[in-house]
This record gives sequence, structure tokens and C-alpha cells, in this order.
Amino acid sequence: MAAGTTGIGFEEKLWLAADKLRSNMDAAEYKHVVLGLIFLKYVSDSFEEKYQQLVAEGYGDEEDRDEYVADNIFYVPKEARWSEIQKYATSTEIGKVIDNALEVIEKENDSLKGVLTKNYSRPELDKTRLGELVTLFTNIEVGSTAAQEKDVLGRVYEYFLSKFASAEGKLGGEFYTPSCIVRTLVSMLEPFEGQIFDPACGSGGMFCQSARFVKEHQGNVRDISIFGQESNPTTWKLAKMNLAIRQLEANLGKHNADSFHDDQHKTLKANYILANPPFNISDWGGERLQEDVRWRYGIPPAGNANFAWLQHMLHHLNPVGGVAGTVLANGSLSSNTSNEGVIRQNMINGDVIECIVSLPGQLFYSTGIPVSLWIMRKGKTDTAKGKILFIDARKMGHMIDRKVRELSEEDIQKIADTYQNWRQGKEYEDVQGFCKVATIAEVSEQDYILTPGRYVGIEEVEDDGEPFEEKMTRLTTELYELFEESHSLESEIRRKLAAIGYGE
Repeated sequence: MAAGTTGIGFEEKLWLAADKLRSNMDAAEYKHVVLGLIFLKYVSDSFEEKYQQLVAEGYGDEEDRDEYVADNIFYVPKEARWSEIQKYATSTEIGKVIDNALEVIEKENDSLKGVLTKNYSRPELDKTRLGELVTLFTNIEVGSTAAQEKDVLGRVYEYFLSKFASAEGKLGGEFYTPSCIVRTLVSMLEPFEGQIFDPACGSGGMFCQSARFVKEHQGNVRDISIFGQESNPTTWKLAKMNLAIRQLEANLGKHNADSFHDDQHKTLKANYILANPPFNISDWGGERLQEDVRWRYGIPPAGNANFAWLQHMLHHLNPVGGVAGTVLANGSLSSNTSNEGVIRQNMINGDVIECIVSLPGQLFYSTGIPVSLWIMRKGKTDTAKGKILFIDARKMGHMIDRKVRELSEEDIQKIADTYQNWRQGKEYEDVQGFCKVATIAEVSEQDYILTPGRYVGIEEVEDDGEPFEEKMTRLTTELYELFEESHSLESEIRRKLAAIGYGE
């Protein structure tokens, strides 16, 4: 499969070929095999391209590592390069060759130590299929400049993550947030420059989309600083590789760690926070954090971490205009159990909640529960002070298969434009059934419940011009005709059943 075939559907074709080689291997395990190989191919191609460039410029010394470091390119010794690995594609030693390559790359690049999974030589991994995967990836250029212009690697990696998330179902939610949700948050927050933080970063999707946003708006990616944290060790490694592939420098902490009990960025006050923390965690160890400095608005219940996440984010926000966007289960909008109602009321009265967006169902591979976006800001504009914008987007989106819904680019832009126009004092107006600005006093009258449907009302139905009496007569006639047809069909079915001895 040559690089020139990277048109529409390229990622799907590559996925189908790779998935065919999976055989009976569990998707959760196969994920690391495939993504590790893509990463290895990328660092090798990137190194090779830089080396050839240096040779053309008269610098033939591939040992001059500073030249590679300056361009955020990993140093890859000869024995670890893809050109060497592909020679063993049909050998039973292919697993050992890959493990050795990964070990050497880790040894030569401090930022990758402890990140790469080196277990390709294990007996249960079919070496024939592994070799076929190597051949599959050999025939695509994922690290060259030409390929990067088409964002081939980014597309392949992101597409594979989404497919693995789908294959793993509930477990997939631990490392992957659907792209349309990430794009919605990024479009609303517009993280153009400054510090970006995700305290539950999964495989790093929020960061990658933020960087893409900067590039699309002719900004400089070097103007953003990335900080993240992830508790799952294998997901933390995925994030490190995902960001490295996109040549994004990031501080994801010294190791994987729990944000509540081992905060890796204690002094951070970020300009932007984007997150999709795990919903409704009951065993987060809250009973050991009763006096924590982060609980400014109230002590979160030990049985549910939702309001612990919200306050953790607020704690890490820059006090001058810092903004956070997070996905959360809808229960948090109205729950009054175990101190949650009190915390929500304190946050509303503290004027840190700026916008709530109800999303449609079925957006996630991992859960069917309805979710919302919370936008929280320190230092609101004069337009937004003392107010909250409610957006009901539950009717948006389209089904991409029998189980999953997706927001279109038009849906995302409509949500983002509505939010930005309002907070910037531009052309905004309430739209019945879709958006409504409510004052804190109005929210207090609703017992501090934040469900958008309470405020936006029901969408107005266009009058079709048919008088009510005529419409009721017509609809009633049609209904009775359907009843008659139903009775006729029932009688016919009974007769046919009786004819074969199954009637009454």
C-alpha cells in the first residue's frame, strides 16, 4: 500500500488489513502491538529523513545528536531502524528484533524510558502475523514530510485508537474520547496560546486537537505548553507515544499517577483545561482527602468523584481568565445527594460556571449514559458575569452505525459560535428549545439545577396553516382507517393459522 494511496478511506483500508491479522488476539492486547509498531516506523522514518537532509547539506555525521534533538526527532541507532527490522519480516526472530530495537531507542532517548512496550518476542504472539504487520506498515510513509503534509500518521493513529475503543467497548473509554466531543470543547475554548492541562488525559486526544486548532488558525504550536496526568500506566504510555508522534513536547508527570492522591502538577495554574474524566467513580479515596485545599466549594462525597474533578480543575485554573471545559455525567446537573447540591450551589453563586451544554446520547463507545459539557471560567467578561448560558444539543448529531452517534462539523460550529457570540457580546439571541441565558437569580429559583431543558424550553413547531378542527378530523379519520386495516389483517392471520391446525 503506497503512500500515494492515502485518499479517502485510507485509514479504513489499513485498519481492515491490520485487524485481519489480529486473529483471536484480544483487542486490548493487540492495540499495543499495532500502535507500538506505528510508533517505531514513525521514529525511524523521521530520523532517516533528517539524516538524508543533513547528508544533502554536507553533514554526514549521523552521530551529531544535537541536529536531531533541535527538530524534536528521536535518535535511532542503525540496528533499530525500520530498514533493518523489515529484513526479518519473514523470520521467526522478528519479535526479538523489534524488542531489541525498542530497547535501544529507549536507551538513546531519555524521554522514552519506561514508555515503550517490549514484549513482541513472547511465545503467544504469532510471529507470522507479526511479520505480515511489519510488511503492511513498511509500505506506507508515516514519518516523511510528504506524509505529514497529509497528516497521514495523525489520521492513522487517531483512527486506530477510535477503532480499538469501539472493539474494547467499555474499556475503550479509559483511553479514548470521541473526536467530535474533543473538537467541540476545543472549538469552544479556543486554546490558542498558554498552558493547556488535562488531569485525566487518556491517550492525549485533547492535546492533539488543541495543537491542530493552533495550526489551523496560523498560530505557532510552540506558544502552547502541554501538561497532563493519567493514572493508568498503559494509557500513560499511549499518550507519551501519541504526543511524540506529533512532535509535541509535553509534561505528563514523572510517571502515571492518580490526580487526587499524587498530583504531578501541584503549582500549575493553567490557562486552559480540557478533560473527560471517568464518570461517577465511587472508589476514588475521598475519605482520605477531607481537609484538602482543593475543596473550596465543599467536600466532595466519598462515593462519587464528579465534584472532586470539577474542583480539582478549578484549583488548577489561572485566576485571570482561566477556562475549563469538561465532560461529565448528567446526574451532576441535578443531584442533591451527599453534599453535591451544596457544592453546585456554591459554584453557581461563586460565578465560576459559564456554560452548560446537553449532548445527545450514544456519542461514546463505552457508555450510553447522557452527558453534558461544563464550561467554567475565572474572570468572566462583563457580558457573562452573573449569568450562565444553557445549550440543549440533544437533537444534534447523526448515527454513524447502529450504536454510535456523531456530531457534524456544522453541529460543532453552531454550539461553539453560540457560546463565543454570547460571551463576546456579539450577535446572540435566545432560541427557544436550543439556547437561553439565565441569571444566577433565575437558576436559584430552579433550586440550582443546571439541566438545560429547564431553561431553553420546548422548540417551537412551525404552524402548517391547517386549522385545528380540520387537522383533528383528518387525523382521527386516518387513525380509524388504520384500526380497520389492523382488524382485517388480524382476521386474515387467524384464518390462515386455523387452516393449518393452529387456530383457536
